[in-house]
This record gives sequence, structure tokens and C-alpha cells, in this order.
Amino acid sequence: MENFIYPAKITPDKKDGGFVVTFPDLPEAITQGEGLRDAIVGATDCLEEAIANRIAMELTIPYPSPIRKRYHPIPLSVQMAAKAALYLAISEEEITKVELAKRLHCDEKEVRRLLNPRHPSKLPRIESALAVLGRKLVVGFQTAV
Repeated sequence: MENFIYPAKITPDKKDGGFVVTFPDLPEAITQGEGLRDAIVGATDCLEEAIANRIAMELTIPYPSPIRKRYHPIPLSVQMAAKAALYLAISEEEITKVELAKRLHCDEKEVRRLLNPRHPSKLPRIESALAVLGRKLVVGFQTAV
């Protein structure tokens, strides 16, 4: 089972103060915050934007590497994780949006909306799309930090 919890390295910025956040799996995702909590909030937003950009640009989305010591786990939102899962499933199955639309008995525009990071798709519809690709969306929870 894959998840969308990415490791983030949060390091003090000795020159300007605050903290710098980087993601080893997503080199383009860099942000900062004045305090640790601010850096984590910024990291969450930065991760969402990096994944959204990869979907929009039709680039590869790497699966998260394991969370190592001194790294902070940063999860994607449920909505973005579902869209990323669908995007990856389509890529792994090597099918087009048109083909997925045929399997779902819908218009290709609907599939484009399901993949659009800015469109508020309904989770049951994303689940249906994943199901026709032999995948299942699983949601979990953990105590907030």
C-alpha cells in the first residue's frame, strides 16, 4: 500500500533566521518559515503545490521515500492524495484520459476535471475511477502534532 506522506528536512537558517524546508523526493519544493510550526504549515502548502504542478505539467510523481531520523512527515491533503493516486494509476496502466473516460462511461472532460488539482472533485468519483484501474483509495488518520 502506498501513501502520500513525504519526508521533509527542516533546518535552521543561520544566515536569515527561521527554518528552511526541503523535500528529498521533490527537489523543486523548497519553502521557509519563521518558526518551526510556521515552517511545517509552509511545508504542507509547498508539497501540495509541487504535486499539483507535476500533475498539471504531466511530470512523474515520485512515491515518498521512507521517513528517516531528523525528517518530518508531511502528508498531502486527502483531495490531492486521491488525485495523485489517480494520476499515478493512469500513468502505470499506460492509458489515456479518453480510454479512462470510456471505462467510466463518461466524457473525457470529466476525467480531466478529476485530474485537475484545482477542481474540487468528489472523492466517490475518484474512487470509481481508481476502481476501474484496479486500485482502491484508503484513508487513514493520525494524531495532529
